Amino acid sequence: MRVVAGSAKGRRLRGTISSGARPTTERVRAAIFNILAPDQYERRRVLDLYAGSGSLGIEALSRGAEWADFVERNHRQCEVVRANLRTTGFCQAAGIHCSPVDAALPGLMSSYGLVLMDPPYRLATVGQVLEAIANQENLVEPGGMVVVGHSKRLILDAKYGPLELASQRLYGDNAVDFYRQHRGTDPQPSAGLERVH
Repeated sequence: MRVVAGSAKGRRLRGTISSGARPTTERVRAAIFNILAPDQYERRRVLDLYAGSGSLGIEALSRGAEWADFVERNHRQCEVVRANLRTTGFCQAAGIHCSPVDAALPGLMSSYGLVLMDPPYRLATVGQVLEAIANQENLVEPGGMVVVGHSKRLILDAKYGPLELASQRLYGDNAVDFYRQHRGTDPQPSAGLERVH
């Protein structure tokens, strides 16, 4: 597994080691960042939830994010994230929160332009996590994006508070949903956008 693009392109990453974790494939990572507009993450803060190996947040750092916070409950996986940050040279631009997501969210004081989520495949509470993100004031910047990977058999709502579904992509059995933080004056987003602004 390697970083797909940016300043750390080609750097090899350690994968997931816990039985319940699965890495985001290079193909899906590349697709996510091809769909996102660069101004969603360049020079902005990024949050990687259910971080696993940290590959999504590290991809954002490689492509120009100024900071990434990683949340991962498994202590062995947190060590993998640390090792991957050392390998890619991003230790000074990252924070690791070794905690369950629901416990970590209230303590995050930053606002993020991009939130990345690739939770365990069979996690049934993805919608509840999106509700918590939507309800936490200032967690997602106005116009910011929340990207969530999940089983295509799990149907998520089109709207969670100010988070509105802008696009969905299917990759085999996986779905990736792109939610935009509504600014209050923006028009309703349409599904199937080639690039999410």
